Amino acid sequence: MTPSTPAPGRDRRWLVMAVVATAQLMVVLDATIVNIALPSAQADLGFPDSQRQWVVTAYALAFGSLLLLGGRLGDLFGRKWTFIGGLAGFALASALGGAANSFAVLVTARALQGMFGALLAPAVLGTLVTTFPEPEDRAKAFGIFGTVAVSGSAVGLILGGVLTEYLSWRWCLYVNLFFAVGAGTGAWRLMRNERPAHRPPIDYLGAVLASTGLLGIVFGFSRAEAKGWGAPITMVSLTLGVLLLAGFVAWESRAAQPLLPLRVVTDRARGAAYSSVALATISMFGVFLFLTYFMQRVEGYSPVLSGVAYLPMVAGIILMSNLSSIVLLPRFGPRRLISSGMTLGLLAMLAFHRLTPSSDYATGLLPGLIILGLAMGSVIAPSINTATLGVRPADSGVASALVNTMQQVGGSIGTSVLSTIAASATAAYLTSHPGATRAGATHGYTTAFAVGAIIFAVGAIMDILVIPSADRLRAIREAPSDPVNESGSLTAASADG
Repeated sequence: MTPSTPAPGRDRRWLVMAVVATAQLMVVLDATIVNIALPSAQADLGFPDSQRQWVVTAYALAFGSLLLLGGRLGDLFGRKWTFIGGLAGFALASALGGAANSFAVLVTARALQGMFGALLAPAVLGTLVTTFPEPEDRAKAFGIFGTVAVSGSAVGLILGGVLTEYLSWRWCLYVNLFFAVGAGTGAWRLMRNERPAHRPPIDYLGAVLASTGLLGIVFGFSRAEAKGWGAPITMVSLTLGVLLLAGFVAWESRAAQPLLPLRVVTDRARGAAYSSVALATISMFGVFLFLTYFMQRVEGYSPVLSGVAYLPMVAGIILMSNLSSIVLLPRFGPRRLISSGMTLGLLAMLAFHRLTPSSDYATGLLPGLIILGLAMGSVIAPSINTATLGVRPADSGVASALVNTMQQVGGSIGTSVLSTIAASATAAYLTSHPGATRAGATHGYTTAFAVGAIIFAVGAIMDILVIPSADRLRAIREAPSDPVNESGSLTAASADG
């Protein structure tokens, strides 16, 4: 091969980008598409209100608790086959859920979706990291990926509304078959399977500690919404989750072949980027949940109209994800960009905090939706880019898995914590204002938005204080030698500044 000859597959990189973006869209929209379909599924299958949360929680539990293991499997066995295997399993689980004739079958299918999603999602991002190593193309690719990663949840709300209203709730699950077949065919033809010449053993103890610890955290927060923070099952689950994750960190610091090499997260830039993804997702999922309820229960929107109402936010995400990754991130660095996005998120939450039962769309909802779209586009794509910058090729799968873990755990925490806060605020309001149900519900939602504003404020302060300056990170890209030192940290980013 001459120096001018492109590397194998180089001219197909953007086709690979389309394949992984399709798979990522399927995984992300499934976190919200079922929310719109849930009332219809409940009426069809006849399960009580006390059980309906498990249709959503089963997916998050399996997904969030198995992501790190899924990422490491991709590193060990190659991402092409873990990608295709995850797609196939996700499609079969979706078909099972669409054909479910009972609550138990539906919940089982959702758990299987989460399990195979945990195998698929790290392979998606890991493929992107290794396919686009050059900074310029990498920025474009992560702009596209960030758009899909954030807007996919809103697309799920829109698509779920259309499918539920005009076909059936079951098509909210069947639709995944079309995504899976398209992405699987593309992966089979375009992707190459690259794996280590010498496959290290799997860190089984680390996998058990991480999976059970994350399971305890996600389960505990999910039960807090239904049982309360003081309930024994909530306290035990959260306590065990924290202890197991502490044990996981202790074990990973001494394991010969760790599931999650701590060098991936101890770098300042990457650690702050992971935290930013989690904090932004906590507030974002709260917005999706409470604005959807506000639109349908307070304002009387249909499922389709509720989904369409999010389109300005999606437009803002698409615009800012690409602008931030391609133009702003190389020029200003992640510190300014991500902290600015967090500040915009704060402003959006304050705008939603002012909603009343008489608020209209143009003056009440639209400004906040536009600002939030710009905010999420400024936070998520640059955070994902920064979180995977400089990792060793052998660690790219688990580093990618950690991004998805932060999204899933953040979404679960946001849904559970903010739901509990909203429910308490509504109950207190109705105690002093009996019969004011619309006003009481709105008060609960706006209280949750106020907490979301605080979360964004914390994220902005953290990013300003922790993320290194643009000059430090630019030195990493321009360094002629390997930017990863012996500990695996970004050498320039580890310096002060």
